[in-house]
Amino acid sequence: MKLLTHNMMKSHCKGVINGFPLKLTHSQIETKEIEFNPDFINRIISRLEWSALVEVANQLGVGEGLPEMLPESQQIDDEDTLKAIHHALLEVDVIEGELECPETAKATSWDRQVSDMRLNED
Repeated sequence: MKLLTHNMMKSHCKGVINGFPLKLTHSQIETKEIEFNPDFINRIISRLEWSALVEVANQLGVGEGLPEMLPESQQIDDEDTLKAIHHALLEVDVIEGELECPETAKATSWDRQVSDMRLNED
């Protein structure tokens, strides 16, 4: 799972009000080089929950070069910063671990496969 995907996921557990961001625990990552596209990165930035991305990237040890805050224009011209964002969003692949709802602590795990994200009713 790419961190771009993780940044857009939230819990739909019964009774959960926010359910974002999902906590990543027991994670194993791989990195895969992907062609750098600065235009894509600048277009996707406005759709991200930036603080959640920085938090999980730092937790996984891949947050080097990510600014703590985005500029107000949400347009980045510095190529090194764009490459750091590109790396965190697209080149880091969480291949196994657990996703945990921040409100209920319910977790689902996966191991190199698509996880069953359906929730059992309690």
